[in-house]
Amino acid sequence: MANKIPRVPVREQDPVVRATNFGEVCLGYSLEEATLEASRCLNCKNPRCVAACPVGIQIPHFIEALKGGDVKGAADIIAQDSSLPSICGRVCPQESQCEGSCILGIKGESVAIGKLERFVGDWRLENPQEVALPESNGKRVAIVGSGPAGLACASDLAKLGYQVTVFEALHEVGGVLVYGIPEFRLPKRGVVAKEVESVKRLGVKFETDVIVGRTVTIDSLMDEEGFDAVFIGSGAGLPRFMGIEGENFNGVVSANEFLTRANLMRAYDDDYDTPIYVGQRVVVVGGGNVAMDAVRTAKRLGAEATIVYRRSEAELPARVEEVHHAKAEGIEFRMLTNPTRVIGDEKGWVRGLNCVRMELGEPDASGRRSPIEVAGSDFEIECDVVIMALGTSPNPLIASTTANLETTRRGCIVADEDGRTTRKGVFAGGDTVTGAATVILAMGAGRKAAAAIDKYLQE
Repeated sequence: MANKIPRVPVREQDPVVRATNFGEVCLGYSLEEATLEASRCLNCKNPRCVAACPVGIQIPHFIEALKGGDVKGAADIIAQDSSLPSICGRVCPQESQCEGSCILGIKGESVAIGKLERFVGDWRLENPQEVALPESNGKRVAIVGSGPAGLACASDLAKLGYQVTVFEALHEVGGVLVYGIPEFRLPKRGVVAKEVESVKRLGVKFETDVIVGRTVTIDSLMDEEGFDAVFIGSGAGLPRFMGIEGENFNGVVSANEFLTRANLMRAYDDDYDTPIYVGQRVVVVGGGNVAMDAVRTAKRLGAEATIVYRRSEAELPARVEEVHHAKAEGIEFRMLTNPTRVIGDEKGWVRGLNCVRMELGEPDASGRRSPIEVAGSDFEIECDVVIMALGTSPNPLIASTTANLETTRRGCIVADEDGRTTRKGVFAGGDTVTGAATVILAMGAGRKAAAAIDKYLQE
């Protein structure tokens, strides 16, 4: 029986080697490995994996096609619901979504859905298909932000015949896919740029270096430039800090700044004149996926790298796979540890981080056990750089320059489940509505908004 076949392992770079380079960690499946893994799928009549996928990919159907060696057919099935399969196959938290709902996972190992999606997506990137562009319906939609929400919304609208223009604040298209996720997890030229090209082939136009709220506003796009609707998918790029003493010392940076410099400005590449100072020792404060990205990047740039997190390992919000990879690469984890003060030298540079030990008390509102400071447990960690990876919130610029656009007290744009905001004709989705979340959830929000925009403009 198919469920007796063990899960096919995925080839990876050796941890000792990869900790010194920015090449992709996971090497993916070969065709033989992919078809063998696909043969494990039970092709359930009521597939729980589909219900758990935020964009509703017909998972059993594409796996069935792959099982028979029809990679093109599998790619066509995925394309019905996802415009970024190579990206999602790499960075989606499948273990808590599609794979976490797989029947095989109840008593054994779930089907490696994410790795199969990556294989099919990569095949499509290497074998792009001619796209039959639909006849224009004459209506124009502006998309703010070229991250996963914006790309998903743009793709769906373009397929419906809308003239879509995406406005990106930075000089490269891709949003968080380009500046936020390291090269060793998501290759920029080999994957992101090619996925963006597939969106361009649908007729979507991109304008970079346009800061909505400064260069143009939502109001001017609609009232002066004639766009019939606007989708805001500008993400959540405003970093948070702890507010502790010493955060203004040289050597304290946000994970956003650190990763943007490394990714978008290619500071890890000796051919680019945008170096990052990491010193000999880096401490990253936080336990999410961004913290793992930052600490693993610091390691690759030559520093001794440490994670400091105030809860235990069981409460780490990062993906299990990312934690596993970080440990294998030699990252030190200091659990139940909370910073209280950044220590600097007489010249204003970081020389250490004062911390206290924590213990876990009763669960908080999120269900995780609340950390409690252990009295008299102060100690110091010597370091040259402190990276704060404590989450992000939406930049208030767009909301503050748009009439009748309501936000929450956290600065998130208020929108219903289909992306409708309090401003007529303006829709929003992804991190700018929910706060920092995942790529696939942003894509799901973009697709829902596209359907709602189509309905609105057809009324």
